[in-house]
Amino acid sequence: MPGSRKMILKHVMSGICTKMNRTKQLPSDVMETPLNRCLNTFDITLLGVGHMVGAGIYVLTGTVAKDMAGPGIIVSFLLAGFACLLSALCYAEFGTRVPKAGSAYVYTYISIGEFWAFVIGWNILLEHMIGAASVARAWSGYVDSLFGGVISNTTLGITGEMHEQLLGKYPDFLAFTVCLVYALLLGIGVKGSAMVNSFLTIINLSVMALVIVMGLYYANDDNWSKRGGFLPYGFGGVIAGAATCFYAFVGFDSIATSGEEAKNPSFSIPMATIISMCIVTLGYVLVSAALTLLVPYYDINPNAALPDAFSNVGQHWIKYVVSLGAICGMTTTLFGSLFSLPRCMYAMAVDGLLFGFLGNVNTKTQLPLVNLVLSGLSSALIALLFDLEKLVEFMSIGTLLAYTIVSASVIILRYRPSFETTASKPSVTTPASEISVSTSELTTPASEIINLTGTLRVQYSWLGPIFGNCEPGSVVTGAVFVYTISSCALCTLFQISTRSLMQDGIWWTVILATFFLLVMAGSMVVICAHHQSSASLRFKVPLVPFIPALSILFNIEFMVHLNILTWLRFFIWMVVGMLVYFLYGIHHSKESEGNSSYSILMTSPEAVKEKWGATTKTSLKAVLTKRKASNGDKSAIIKDSDGDSTD
Repeated sequence: MPGSRKMILKHVMSGICTKMNRTKQLPSDVMETPLNRCLNTFDITLLGVGHMVGAGIYVLTGTVAKDMAGPGIIVSFLLAGFACLLSALCYAEFGTRVPKAGSAYVYTYISIGEFWAFVIGWNILLEHMIGAASVARAWSGYVDSLFGGVISNTTLGITGEMHEQLLGKYPDFLAFTVCLVYALLLGIGVKGSAMVNSFLTIINLSVMALVIVMGLYYANDDNWSKRGGFLPYGFGGVIAGAATCFYAFVGFDSIATSGEEAKNPSFSIPMATIISMCIVTLGYVLVSAALTLLVPYYDINPNAALPDAFSNVGQHWIKYVVSLGAICGMTTTLFGSLFSLPRCMYAMAVDGLLFGFLGNVNTKTQLPLVNLVLSGLSSALIALLFDLEKLVEFMSIGTLLAYTIVSASVIILRYRPSFETTASKPSVTTPASEISVSTSELTTPASEIINLTGTLRVQYSWLGPIFGNCEPGSVVTGAVFVYTISSCALCTLFQISTRSLMQDGIWWTVILATFFLLVMAGSMVVICAHHQSSASLRFKVPLVPFIPALSILFNIEFMVHLNILTWLRFFIWMVVGMLVYFLYGIHHSKESEGNSSYSILMTSPEAVKEKWGATTKTSLKAVLTKRKASNGDKSAIIKDSDGDSTD
């Protein structure tokens, strides 16, 4: 009996693990969607810029400069922008591969598995929900400051002050109303809301340009040398500021979320991602420089940094222009969050991981209206009650986790073998440059082509006995996992012992740090020792695995700088998510256990090219494989990722 119970338990656990690790298989017609494909590259670029340039530049800049980094906020924004650009490149590649709503959630579902996809999706919901609420709260605070605090004073007189640590000082009814109104405006349709977003974003960028020009004109160089100079809080303050500034860039993943409403996602998603990141990073750096040169960092008003700074130099009229830009910028950021949130809910519901009614799309507006209503209400309630600073920290942790897993997914997918299964004879008009087949293949009428992606390169064959008979790609997956864990350990070690190391020179810290660095370097060697896929895409992350690995390290470094209470709240959110997944999602998932471990997108470049324009090469491999199947020939041509072939 005990043995039988163990067998039953083992069988049950095996079944659960199989379900948690199953990956998403997309339909052959990847462009088919009930949503409206009407957005061009310009629309999507301004969607990303509008989502990123809002509360970050008008509220966050003043707070970080005064309390964390001083004039070193410039370096903070550069570090945060660089780290985000690394993640953005990874998103851009996935956006080229997968023209579907859901952003990092869909990418993880395809490459790693269902459980981690749910974790990411659950955190994306948190990111956009709190993002909308925090921006609405900042929008309300900015309007209140314009009217001399009339709104807050009146509310405090009626309701009194809330004294709980996580809650705001007073219930913000204006922020509550703003969330609901903007959610209703998004109900007019995606093209209409995109036009409104583009108009407001252009106004905001014009105001930013005015702030930069006027700020540098009235700049005082002495403000970078007072009270501690350029780095009054040290480099630790710069890193802490970068972790907070990361919040200012999180909107770029709304670009990936629009993949199911883009006309040409294989081009628009990567192009919009890179352009918007460059524009926003440059804008943040220049505005921060102008602000800290206008006024000493210790005199900055964190609630209305830019208007007060220009008032100090006698340019009171700019206050009203800046306020116009702030309201436009925060409106577009709020639009971005409320645009992305219902689409992520829709993607998860369509896959069966969230409740079915969230997957409904209104046939008239081609929008998930129920999701939009729920998104507006939930964000409005959070904005009504909670404090802005706590909201920003809480949002950052889930976002950083999502970026880390997407970066890891890019490495895993690049080294995952994919056997072409679509047999189709190329037409006579196919250009010779697009036919990736050797002369020996043409003269071999019956041959089988074996993809070496994910297997050891010849020069690293001495590693073979170490890994045994592992499946192609599985060793790389394990190496990515080891690299990520070692990065967590290294960053945590530095966070805990930096002060003691500088004062006492603790030898064990140096030894542990050296060990973790060696493990990380070894993991990278193992990854590079394997054949990488050479499948053609419209956009691919350069220098894989190094850029995604660096992105993982940056994201983890920012995560360990977050407050311990933020981690505790995140843990509670994840507990709720696990209840949803194990009580509902795992049982209602649309992916059966018999599905392929990778989607047709990854296995059929021809289908990708025909459906949505990725620049994949037409290959004769499928024809040769078909001949082999019909003729019963067992000869094989082995073709590696570099295009070389041997008999």
